[in-house]
Amino acid sequence: MRLKELIQGFAAFPSLSLGGVEDMEITGLALDSREIVDGNVFIALAGSRQHGLAHVAQTLDKGACAVVFDPAGGGMQMAEQIKNVPMIAVDDLSLKLGEIAARYYGNPSRFMAVIGITGTNGKTSCSQFLSQMLDDCGIIGTLGWGKWGKLNKTINTTPDALETQRILAELLKDKKKTVAMEVSSHGLEQGRINGVIFKGAVFTNISRDHLDYHGTMDAYLQAKLTILSKPGLDFAVVNLDDFYSDQIIAAVPKGVVVWGVSVQGKSLASCEYVSAENILHKMDGIEFDVRWRGDIQRAKVPLYGDFNVENILTVLAVMLATGVPMSEAVKKMPFIKPVTGRMERFGGDEQPLIFVDYAHTPDALDKVLSSLRKHCQQALWVVFGCGGNRDKGKRPQMGRIAEQWADHVIITDDNPRFENGLDIVDDILAGCSEKVEHDSTRKVEVIQNREQAIQKAIARAADKDCIVVAGKGHELYQEINGVQIAFNDSQVVIEALKMRAG
Repeated sequence: MRLKELIQGFAAFPSLSLGGVEDMEITGLALDSREIVDGNVFIALAGSRQHGLAHVAQTLDKGACAVVFDPAGGGMQMAEQIKNVPMIAVDDLSLKLGEIAARYYGNPSRFMAVIGITGTNGKTSCSQFLSQMLDDCGIIGTLGWGKWGKLNKTINTTPDALETQRILAELLKDKKKTVAMEVSSHGLEQGRINGVIFKGAVFTNISRDHLDYHGTMDAYLQAKLTILSKPGLDFAVVNLDDFYSDQIIAAVPKGVVVWGVSVQGKSLASCEYVSAENILHKMDGIEFDVRWRGDIQRAKVPLYGDFNVENILTVLAVMLATGVPMSEAVKKMPFIKPVTGRMERFGGDEQPLIFVDYAHTPDALDKVLSSLRKHCQQALWVVFGCGGNRDKGKRPQMGRIAEQWADHVIITDDNPRFENGLDIVDDILAGCSEKVEHDSTRKVEVIQNREQAIQKAIARAADKDCIVVAGKGHELYQEINGVQIAFNDSQVVIEALKMRAG
């Protein structure tokens, strides 16, 4: 692509910035100065701490052929000092980067059905289940991007705008027809999905999360709703059982078909309606009747919990909205594989039944524990903590929920980051009625060392007990004082089960 094709309609000062080199060929775009190769255009954003132009010298040494920069944040003053390279100013560059990147990569989302999945909990499960249920379906999300079972690493749930378009182009090259894309509230507010054309938008649920960033629940919800304003939208799937469902449906633009899903019998005359009835919780999974337009079929899924019924209904609604017959979708359900770190099952038989789950919000923990009460034959255990330098208000809520549902609660560390782990524990204990720490005879106990906490829960539990290890799920580290130390809940569980077996 030529430089003038890339920035046409975006450049704030074309005559001043281009310097008569509009026809130069460019080899790529890069946000990270360390990734620049010869012929690349360097994208310099106005960061909250530092402007990207602070690294421009390094990019020029590596062969950057032009710089696209945001004039805000001192960018224009810095750019005036840079000579011998085209400097293209673009106002609000962070919000326009997605469209610029989409242009460079040939607007890949136009040629695939991109399903944007947003909500507080369930995004990863729904995207992973969709990729298993739909043919030629790619994934972009928390666990990575690519195809199910073979994912490339991503740093964020929703990658930056440039990386998002590059990934979409790769998925199109790999002949993917559909993309199940997790869309976070941060990603929406920061414009990371700008330039993406969505066929469908999915709202799993809305509950307290990321208030350290958004400030209020209303601001959090409004960030989520912006996905409905994206171009190309044909349908939206909404969880009718969610408290915010009415507000979500009210924000759906005219002409967009609403698909409502419910496990509580709620319906809406103005939308397509898919429900689950006669739900059974068994040791080998869940069974329920699926109802749509008068058609009722029995579904069996090797997953656990009411929330996974919601997830499966959501996936089914997407499939129906994209033209898959219900009978075909239901036939595939028994073959769904669980998601790493999402109600991932270990033990059973002559060992306690153990689940490793990412539940790190009050709503997620409540759903996991209340659901497993229906599967658990004897005592229910939970091992969990709360992350440091994040929303402190949810900590006592999670303490209260854990004590409400579980017979045994072990509070432990979970990415304390730069906070004192004991301060986090105290915040959690503030929601519990029991205040005695380090006493295994009490319902609520504190064992800060996460490995020891998991080991002791597994060693003490009876064979027919259930244990939930919550909060970290798929994560492969503990973050303490800025250092990521290798740690994996699932691996600790596997080793502890071996020790128990003797």
